[in-house]
Amino acid sequence: MTVTPSAPSFESAISQARTFLDRLQAGSLPETDITEIVAALVGTVAGARGFFVVYLTDERSLLDQPQAAVMKGLRQHPEVVGDLLVKNLAMSSAMALHHQRNNDGVIALKSQRASRRAATLIQTLELDNTGSRLEQLQATIAAGRGQYTDFLNRWGYDAEQQQAIAEAIAPLLTDRPDMGGGGGQ
Repeated sequence: MTVTPSAPSFESAISQARTFLDRLQAGSLPETDITEIVAALVGTVAGARGFFVVYLTDERSLLDQPQAAVMKGLRQHPEVVGDLLVKNLAMSSAMALHHQRNNDGVIALKSQRASRRAATLIQTLELDNTGSRLEQLQATIAAGRGQYTDFLNRWGYDAEQQQAIAEAIAPLLTDRPDMGGGGGQ
């Protein structure tokens, strides 16, 4: 698989991520290629958005336990990856509730899977920036204003959806002392 040397568009990254996952499942990629492909896809916001759309929502169970080579590729772009993982955790948690309200259990389960995968990546990657981002999002929800106000308003998340986001964040903050679980750190 060849990843376009220039920054992939969102649509191109989706296509490339699907091809990548097919090859990953087939076992036809050496670890160095896995790392290089992932790093190339998540090197820009558009590329990372496309990658995560596919990676977090794909049906394949092999993605529930991320491979070391995938993690290594994600770690090469911590700013982009950390920001998008926090936002994906929030969005998928809020949308799971939205789909439950609409009695669409199948889609709700898919959103829950995306939320779980985003949380797993956040925990496993241990990027320096995710703890503070999670704390800022949690504080914005608690205060009704803050750094993530525009994000929450843009997607129109109501109080119950924001509570679902806060509940998804809470274990990530309490499970890791370096992510604010120690109180006033």
